[in-house]
Amino acid sequence: MPKTPTDLKQTLGGATMGTRWSVLIDAPISDPTVQSHFQAAVDEVDAQMSTWKPESDLMRLNAAPLGRWVPLPDRLLTVLEAGLAITRQTNGAFEMNIGDAVRAWGFGPDAIDLPAIRAASSAPRVPASAALELDRGNGRARKSAALALDLSGIAKGYGVDRLAETARELGFDHALCTIDGEVRALGPQRDGRPWVIGIETPDGSTTSQHSILELKDMAVATSGDYRHFVTVGITRLSHTMDPRRGAPLVASPASVTVLSQSCMLADAMATALMVLGDRQGPDFATANEISALFLLRVPGEMVALGTGVFAATGEGSE
Repeated sequence: MPKTPTDLKQTLGGATMGTRWSVLIDAPISDPTVQSHFQAAVDEVDAQMSTWKPESDLMRLNAAPLGRWVPLPDRLLTVLEAGLAITRQTNGAFEMNIGDAVRAWGFGPDAIDLPAIRAASSAPRVPASAALELDRGNGRARKSAALALDLSGIAKGYGVDRLAETARELGFDHALCTIDGEVRALGPQRDGRPWVIGIETPDGSTTSQHSILELKDMAVATSGDYRHFVTVGITRLSHTMDPRRGAPLVASPASVTVLSQSCMLADAMATALMVLGDRQGPDFATANEISALFLLRVPGEMVALGTGVFAATGEGSE
């Protein structure tokens, strides 16, 4: 019996960044080394950008003396450059110098540390954009002030982009790449139909979907308060940090989903829009022509507010 188009789809996957990556390829795979190419791509991102690995390139930069140029790999410089640009675009709603707060609140390799929480909340925070200088031509960076850089709001999205780039390099034109809910579609499916994904309802269930999204050569990333959190007493705290307070977000949207051609940019912008909140966030997205879906908790229901292509999904924002 001949294989149907569905039979040709094959899923590869593995561990990365404390979660899982997967690539759904709409084509036959005959090369047994394909899996290892994808794993190597995400392992490289993790080795360069992890705050859980003391030997990572990012942690080398964090530990370097002030004023000293630090040689860095080009991929890390790409992410740092994008992060600085989004910090400036969002007026600090996206901030990479937040690693002290991430660790203090138990979202890094350490347990919750109350003295560190007080320090992270009270100490003046120098924006990375004011203290980090990149020299792309010579592959290096230096700091003018102490920084605790953390790329948790952008690195997974970049990892998805690397999966998509690797798929293309291996000759695959139709694939769906994901890490922890961040998604990038490579082309449509082989039969020309778009890839179809679900946007989760932020209730902690992996089976509850708020809406369906069709993708073709686009990426989507979601930031929310329902998947990664810590519990302090009876309070559940989101892993997304508010750089203005050096503490987890409070009274934020339940989730923000952003559509972009780059998963790295979608990831960082979803984080920034979470920080901007349910009032400033939609206005910023509309003014900057960003397609975003905000899911907001109101008593007794979940309200959707959409901008750009999501305007028809939610109530819209003009």
